[in-house]
Amino acid sequence: MRFTTACPDWERRILARESLIPFAPLFPDEAEAALDVFKSLQVTDLPTFFDKKLGRHRHPTFGETCDDWVFDFVAAIFGSYDPDMARRQIEEFFLLIAKKNTKSTIAAGIMLTALIRNWRNNQELLILAPTQEVAGNSFKPAASMVRADLELSTLLHVQDNLKQITHLTTKAVLKVVSADSKTASGKKAAFVLVEELWLFGKKAGASGMLQEATGGLISRPEGFVIYITTQSDEPPSGVFKEKLDYFRDVRDGKIDDPRSLGILYEFPDAMIDSEAYLDPKNWYVTNPNMGRSVRQDWLERKFLNVRSGADEEGDSFQGFLAKHLNVEIGMRSRANRWAGSDFWLFAEDEELASLPHFDALERLLDRCEVVAIGVDGGGLDDLFGLTIIGREPEEIEVEIKVNGKMTSVFMKPWLSWSHAWCHRKLLTARKKIAPTLLDIEKAGQLTIVDNALEDIASIIELVKMVKERGLLACVAVDPAGIGDFVEALAVPDVDVTEENGLLVGVPQGFGLMNSIKTTERRLSNGLLKHSGGPLMRWCVGNLKIEPTATAIRATKQTAGDAKIDPAMALFNGSTIMVKNPEAHDPRSAYEDHDLLVI
Repeated sequence: MRFTTACPDWERRILARESLIPFAPLFPDEAEAALDVFKSLQVTDLPTFFDKKLGRHRHPTFGETCDDWVFDFVAAIFGSYDPDMARRQIEEFFLLIAKKNTKSTIAAGIMLTALIRNWRNNQELLILAPTQEVAGNSFKPAASMVRADLELSTLLHVQDNLKQITHLTTKAVLKVVSADSKTASGKKAAFVLVEELWLFGKKAGASGMLQEATGGLISRPEGFVIYITTQSDEPPSGVFKEKLDYFRDVRDGKIDDPRSLGILYEFPDAMIDSEAYLDPKNWYVTNPNMGRSVRQDWLERKFLNVRSGADEEGDSFQGFLAKHLNVEIGMRSRANRWAGSDFWLFAEDEELASLPHFDALERLLDRCEVVAIGVDGGGLDDLFGLTIIGREPEEIEVEIKVNGKMTSVFMKPWLSWSHAWCHRKLLTARKKIAPTLLDIEKAGQLTIVDNALEDIASIIELVKMVKERGLLACVAVDPAGIGDFVEALAVPDVDVTEENGLLVGVPQGFGLMNSIKTTERRLSNGLLKHSGGPLMRWCVGNLKIEPTATAIRATKQTAGDAKIDPAMALFNGSTIMVKNPEAHDPRSAYEDHDLLVI
């Protein structure tokens, strides 16, 4: 059977309120049978009414309350099962949907349907939640659905203390467990639903935990894994970022994986760039249950409260965007973000971004006539950041506005490359960002060290390499807290000191204003390109600009966890590059003393 789960026209579909599933159920009879079960389940958080046919009160069912998008999702899951082969053709599903769209209730209904439709004796089904609270949110509606139906009450046995429901005929068991309990380990379920994957993204080791929990699919070809989540209230990280990126690529057709299906209710990039997501008339895009479980007037009132800082629940504007509009938190969605962050993603140099990390540095040095090295770092609770900025020799023509008129000027472009070091203790001291740091390490842009001097030794080697190539203008540093680094630069075989002009202390705070503005202007007009990657994407997104009456300064969005050291190193290096420096040629020292260089 040949089919694709890609949906390359998803942007048109989502704006037109069409299904994001680009195919009909692969096995219609299986889909119909599962929908019959699912649609009959009662939604117990809705008020009861008197059913004349039954002659008693009952709650509305899924079939009476849900929109078509829910039925399409359920049909795609159960309609991918081939009954002749006893094998599911699509094994992994990913649903990204905004808060209040009955996510947990739908999850409970899907897993109850799987429990009822399952044919294998003693089968294990699992809802895996990141916390005890989320586990309760999933178990309670499932248990209530069983108790509300007389027929189900005789077929299924609910055990509240164990958070499990047992099928009395097949002895199959649906269990709801939390990742912060010991019962989460050792599970080998065939049917797994993972709730709130974004919270797993903040847990170190979550990827291994999920791999263990979903291992039962190896011997249970009829099984499935479903990830259901809202967006993260911080830049995506860990296993959440990994799955989000993968299912986006499957949806967009960049990855051909018909065994995976992603349904992502998110705004097209053009609407993010234009901030059209702030217009209430567009909120239906990420809220397919608008008018049902989601109220437009409530969202609008909540929006006004969080934007003004007067929200009674203390929710942030950033949190509202992530949870209720599914806007990915990052560089383009922060109100006090650095202006240059709007251009960062589009300023990658194609050649450098296509190369392995340190190969990109070698190529940058090949292309440049002079280099400034910016360095910024603190104690063991910070990153030690380095950014190398090089100036290319060939001028390019750019248009700028002078006295209200556009005019052409010729300027030499800059290239930048960044790396960071952190002590291993930072991973335990700042557990919240540990998955992000490990992602960056995996990309080769972060080195995790065990000895506090390993980072300095690595940076010294890079400085020495640049200097020996005759490209170094100087090393620009934040003077605070880097005494060991300054001493290491002064050793004879490196000889980078204030006395010879190769080490410059850069004023911080408001003293960096010119560098900050120059850097953002160069990003906007294409005169600054960079080597790409997750390190600076994260750090640039962490920048917050604080204005005063006469100046600005760059600081962190969130104290402690939001690391910005490599971005500050970029500004330090930019401070030197704006002065149009010349390279220090190590050969000149020999020539001045009439020594022969061989």
